[in-house]
Amino acid sequence: MSANEALQARHSAAVARGVGIAHPVYCARAENAELWDEDGRRYIDFAAGIAVLNTGHRHPKVIAAVQAQLGLFTHTCFQVSPYEPYIALAERLNAIAPIDGPAKTVFLTTGAEAVENAVKIARAATGRPGIITFAGGYHGRTLLTMAMTGKVLPYKKNFAPMPAEIYHAPFPFEPFGVSVADSLRAIDMLFRADIEPSRVAAIVIEPVQGEGGFIPAPAELLQALRALCDQHGILLIADEVQTGFARTGRMFGIEHSGVKPDLMTIAKSLAGGFPLSGVIGRAAIMDAPEPGGLGGTYAGSPLACAAALAVLDVIEEEKLVERANSIGATITSRLHAIAHRNSSLPVNAIRGPGAMIAFDIVKQRGTTDPDPDTTRAVLAKARSLGLILLSCGVYGNSIRLLSPLTIGDATLAEGLDLLEQALTV
Repeated sequence: MSANEALQARHSAAVARGVGIAHPVYCARAENAELWDEDGRRYIDFAAGIAVLNTGHRHPKVIAAVQAQLGLFTHTCFQVSPYEPYIALAERLNAIAPIDGPAKTVFLTTGAEAVENAVKIARAATGRPGIITFAGGYHGRTLLTMAMTGKVLPYKKNFAPMPAEIYHAPFPFEPFGVSVADSLRAIDMLFRADIEPSRVAAIVIEPVQGEGGFIPAPAELLQALRALCDQHGILLIADEVQTGFARTGRMFGIEHSGVKPDLMTIAKSLAGGFPLSGVIGRAAIMDAPEPGGLGGTYAGSPLACAAALAVLDVIEEEKLVERANSIGATITSRLHAIAHRNSSLPVNAIRGPGAMIAFDIVKQRGTTDPDPDTTRAVLAKARSLGLILLSCGVYGNSIRLLSPLTIGDATLAEGLDLLEQALTV
């Protein structure tokens, strides 16, 4: 029995079934865009911990910052005895966030926690209960964020009833036959049939849907939502958990549209693999909750704040915003070449800004008929070749490519060669 197989057996006996895994590859060590399993096999990592590792595994500057903080203290709870790295990180994020006017930040631990606190802040600031999100959107696995998530399997099954006052509108995507006009018309119908605009606290949207299939929100939609929110006193919340920190070729995904949200949720690549999330927003809105209404025992961990400050340095010094666009152009060009090969599986709808790229596997060329079974087989074949991939999408037939933005050109080319092999019939 291999080390991976032995660990898988232990996993099955000890870990709750609800914690699913994409690949039975147990990591022993990792460096930048590569990892090695417990059997010593090397893999190229095109998952990056689900977009957590924009700065790669174990970036030296991130490791050094955390080691320095370890030598000082590891925890006090910021609400008990605060510390400078939390404040310094908030100051830097407030300065770069695409927020209109003065901004403030609160730090938390997980992406779902950030989204829940954004809802709390919006409700406190507006005195309203309603939240509008979008079909296909993903906002977390807590009960509230599951209700906000627009995908039933595997997130909502067996967990009903969901919290009240959450409403969904369709998300525009041409292969699904949904236009921006359709989405806006559906919101207008929500206002007429389900909840009046004066009771809606916020509209929450991912600038690029993550779990929903890496579907970019059209600028036209985001601009229309901004106008709609301004008209009715509704807050616009950009869920930047997966799109933030250079992944899309901008520091934040919403910047592609020119729209400024009222609140933003951040997490994933903020701290280079250390648990940290946050909400950034207009100062007056962020100050709506009473003291003690926000926070958490581990929220804004000093280790994670130190890591995040280093991450921001790396993004700037290594020009990772520009690098994301370069990586994305390379991947997109290669995918189009693969899609035109007769020996390739049918590939459709290559999409995404920056290095947040996805494509669909369909049953026949020229159609949009999803093929989730073949998609699962491609992921398994890629793993056997030494490439870690992830799927996504409401039909489970989208493959998302999330290499670290620090990946070297040679490693990126090697990974794309393996992807081509995995897609060859």
